[in-house]
Amino acid sequence: MPAPARRAVVTGAGPGSIGEAVAARLATDGWDVVVTTRATPVAGRDWHPLDLADRASVAAFAGWYADRSDRLDLLVNSAGIHLDLGSRWTEPQLLDGHEIHWRTNYLGTVDLTTALLPALLTAADATGDARVLHVVSQLHERGTVDAMLGRPVDYDSWAAYGTSKLALVHHAASLVEEYGDRGLRAIPVHPGAVSTNIANRGLETRPVLRRLRNLARPLERRVLMTPTASARVLVGLATDPATPSSYHHKAHATEPSEAAGDLVARAELARTTASWLG
Repeated sequence: MPAPARRAVVTGAGPGSIGEAVAARLATDGWDVVVTTRATPVAGRDWHPLDLADRASVAAFAGWYADRSDRLDLLVNSAGIHLDLGSRWTEPQLLDGHEIHWRTNYLGTVDLTTALLPALLTAADATGDARVLHVVSQLHERGTVDAMLGRPVDYDSWAAYGTSKLALVHHAASLVEEYGDRGLRAIPVHPGAVSTNIANRGLETRPVLRRLRNLARPLERRVLMTPTASARVLVGLATDPATPSSYHHKAHATEPSEAAGDLVARAELARTTASWLG
């Protein structure tokens, strides 16, 4: 009797995205794949809406998935935002009382991962290998421990974005510390410079820059990686038995920023996050 298909959830699978390309490659390789976007259905895929910035939406998705299956072999956390690319904001934009990148990219991702953790551990216990991939960024190097722990800092939206990704690097390490002996791997990966639509939302209030970006798209596609090329890297990390639970720059395990190795900060982050999760 053939083994059941491995099951994956890929968030942020909108048109032209890394998530869309990852889901397509996994499906081609025989995975049972669920994809999410905030609102727009994904044609030809098992799709469910998910808004990381809405706890009710996260709970609804987790409940829907639990009714569908009790096992999850792979969670690819690809969804996220990068706003204010022109660095016009002088004060943080708040959502639920949190800086918007922090609330969406970090807290939303951790909320979802925690909600799906029982299914991930079921797969890990059964097969000895379940995985969480956090799509992060080399910009985590711009993140700071002070900002990550809620201490006063001068606001910069790029640094805020980097801080949300720095926190995900820590979260991946915390998952491995707690559940690695059960077969759960957590891999934060910078996929490289990829030509996607994520910047479009960051330019919604800059019509001139948005038009210029659209004009430059042909050059951008020649210089940057395609989502398909990036997906090859991510799916390789998700399926290679030798992939270690560590920060990756593209396909290569490498050292993250110095701030990502701060164990005291990691412990404090875990405590404050657990308090937020309730």
